[in-house]
Amino acid sequence: MAGPGNVWEDLRKQARQLENEIDLKLVSFSKLGTSYSSQGHAQDSRRAETSPLLGSTNSEHMFETMALEIEQLLVKLNEVNDKMAEYSQNGGINSNNPSLMHTLQRHRDILQDYSLEFNKTKTNISAYRDRESLLGSVRREIDNYHKGSSVQNRRTDLLLKEQDHTRNADRVADEAINIAMATKENLMGQKGMLGGITTKMNSLAKRFPVINNLFQKINLRKRRDSIILGAVIGVCVILLLLYAFR
Repeated sequence: MAGPGNVWEDLRKQARQLENEIDLKLVSFSKLGTSYSSQGHAQDSRRAETSPLLGSTNSEHMFETMALEIEQLLVKLNEVNDKMAEYSQNGGINSNNPSLMHTLQRHRDILQDYSLEFNKTKTNISAYRDRESLLGSVRREIDNYHKGSSVQNRRTDLLLKEQDHTRNADRVADEAINIAMATKENLMGQKGMLGGITTKMNSLAKRFPVINNLFQKINLRKRRDSIILGAVIGVCVILLLLYAFR
């Protein structure tokens, strides 16, 4: 009958063997995804003449077979790790041995890393497959569209350009309106501030007649500046609207 140490070593050997097999298969599985991704990008400019790497029956079978094999190996490795954990508790060996617990935790970490890497690679390959399927469908629809009437195609292009022009005109008009509204709010604020100053100045003018003439000149110049500023803003808004709808 094998001693506790021999059983533990046998389980460790099984774990290391499974880890080596999984590592090799993950490398091949990752290369499959990388080559598919590279070829998928290269085919974007010549998709009509070529087919995706995983589009053929052989490649599809290879992907499914490799994924199944890795999943089975991960299950086996998980079972071995569970046996090691159970044996460390009930197998008659010192379960408080730091070296033993470190070894067990290391095998668990390796299993977790392999599982994460496998799931990530599998997800990426599945995403590439879905992308190729979607792009193939879009390509067929585009080909069918190009086979239609050339007159209809030109008409559709003109409509699309007109829609873009309309959207651009609307955007420019909205910007012009926003500028005008912001200017109006600014002028209203300045008007309120100047109104308060004017009230104070009028009060001072009543007390000091000599200053009254100076305030009147200032008011005349202020009105002239307001008229000029309003005229400039009006011209700018008109020019923006003419540019937007020309």
